[in-house]
Amino acid sequence: MDTRVYPGHCILLQERPAHKRWKVIRNPLCDGGYGAVLLSSSLFLDECSASTPYPNIVNHERAGPSRPGTLGGVIHVNRVLALRCHCPGIFQRLTARPSHWPSAVIVLKVMSFRAYLTPVGFKGSEHEHMEWRICFNAGETELVDNLNGTQAQVYVMLKMILKDVLRPCKKEITSYVIKNIVLWQAESNPQDEFNARSFFCWLYDGLRELKTAIVTKQLSYYTIPERNLMAASGLQDKQQHKWEADIKDMMTEGPRDILRLPKIRQAIFASPEPMLWFSKKRMELEMLSLEYVNRHTECQNENGVVDKSDEIMQAILRRRIELQVEVALWMRVEGSAVNDLEDICNSMLM
Repeated sequence: MDTRVYPGHCILLQERPAHKRWKVIRNPLCDGGYGAVLLSSSLFLDECSASTPYPNIVNHERAGPSRPGTLGGVIHVNRVLALRCHCPGIFQRLTARPSHWPSAVIVLKVMSFRAYLTPVGFKGSEHEHMEWRICFNAGETELVDNLNGTQAQVYVMLKMILKDVLRPCKKEITSYVIKNIVLWQAESNPQDEFNARSFFCWLYDGLRELKTAIVTKQLSYYTIPERNLMAASGLQDKQQHKWEADIKDMMTEGPRDILRLPKIRQAIFASPEPMLWFSKKRMELEMLSLEYVNRHTECQNENGVVDKSDEIMQAILRRRIELQVEVALWMRVEGSAVNDLEDICNSMLM
């Protein structure tokens, strides 16, 4: 791995030929000059896109490393292919940073997770077609899981503001930006200052950071601070000024800005118990669907044939049916005439 490219990216060099090589790895190999063999991220993605292991998924236009698609004509999915790698040195830098969070125990656990290389280079780079982006999904998930209640609420609220108020059309700003804002916020401030009384204070602080990122087009990646998450956002001046004004208006309005969010308005007027129950069921169904896709890939041989007798796949399917039946029974009690389990599943995942 050669990291002498744009921060947060690398170029993959072949150390030695493997005894058994997959077609999707063999075909994208390129001559890098001076005897070096490189793995092209662009060719790797082309090779993977040419194969369609899921016949019931309609593929859409590629978006960075993601392969968007529609499952069964209803459920929208994003598939990102990645290669696993081990680079604990990057996470070790977290321990050297003066911070209030995360604790040493959490950092050690995060360091045990592997990183992932996604097939996308830095936009505009001379070697964009050869570069791979370094990601730390598992480690960052662990960090998010260790946010306290107020920090998690700020994270959720900022994501809702992004989705329901700013509404980016071309992913100029993503929930990943929001995640990094919250992680920096947690690291930079004493943990006892994050409590229920200070929720709006930290929400406004997050909005200020988001506005600053939009205005300056600068936000450091939490794990690799040298990488600017806004560098290739494609944010245009007109959109930039509009979002800046929108955030200013929200901060001026105070807590009333929360009422702009449809989900919050719904929660205010609806009974919380059924919503909480349904949210838990939907979250479990989403996790099962993701696990099924991952397991489907693991149980697939070189010819694309899937071993559907796999016990884990069968267990996932059984639990999915159980969840659908639970929701269907609840809907029937509430007077709904919908009883098709697949329709219920698709509606829950939309």
